[in-house]
Amino acid sequence: MKTNDELKFGLPGPGAVHLCIDMQRIFAEETPWHTPWMRRILPQVCEIASRHAERTIFTRFVPVQKPGDAEGNWKRYYERWEEMTLEKLDPGYVELIEELRLFTPPAQVLDKKVYSPWVGTGLHAQLQERQVDTLVVTGGETEVCVIAAVAGAVDLGYRVILVTDALCSSSDETHDAMLEIYANRFSMQIETVTTEAILRAWDQPSRK
Repeated sequence: MKTNDELKFGLPGPGAVHLCIDMQRIFAEETPWHTPWMRRILPQVCEIASRHAERTIFTRFVPVQKPGDAEGNWKRYYERWEEMTLEKLDPGYVELIEELRLFTPPAQVLDKKVYSPWVGTGLHAQLQERQVDTLVVTGGETEVCVIAAVAGAVDLGYRVILVTDALCSSSDETHDAMLEIYANRFSMQIETVTTEAILRAWDQPSRK
């Protein structure tokens, strides 16, 4: 897809937060949920987090202890992926990738039990208290946890800026298709730019 190098709706401003989705060992390393090119986007995510660590929130997807602890259809999900429950898995795999842990604190870690970071976490209330109006989104996977985060943010009225070279998936085909949908079907609510573009824009106020 073609990515814009300029933000359509102006600079991010003081109400912007970097929301990084599920950049964890469980996906970056050789597990059944391995996302092969997560480490390929790590330098871009690190660059954004290093410039704005105090305004970065890392989410972590935390599996249930055992399949019977899951609710509704998630029970079937964890029966399929029983080896990825906490009673079977080394809990260290839930941690962020080591390079990203260096930013915490001041960066914040937010644990979630489902794809969406808006369910059962208090994230929206926290962002409202901090007067956040813009989310700069990175992480993975583009068409799973990222879309859950983005859809919720759009519904809640946040400005959403997707950093296309700081997103990853285990499927190139659906990743590319999802980026097309973000850029074309949500063009009034989602902006798609590169890491270079978002950093250039986000850093501008500090140079005035």
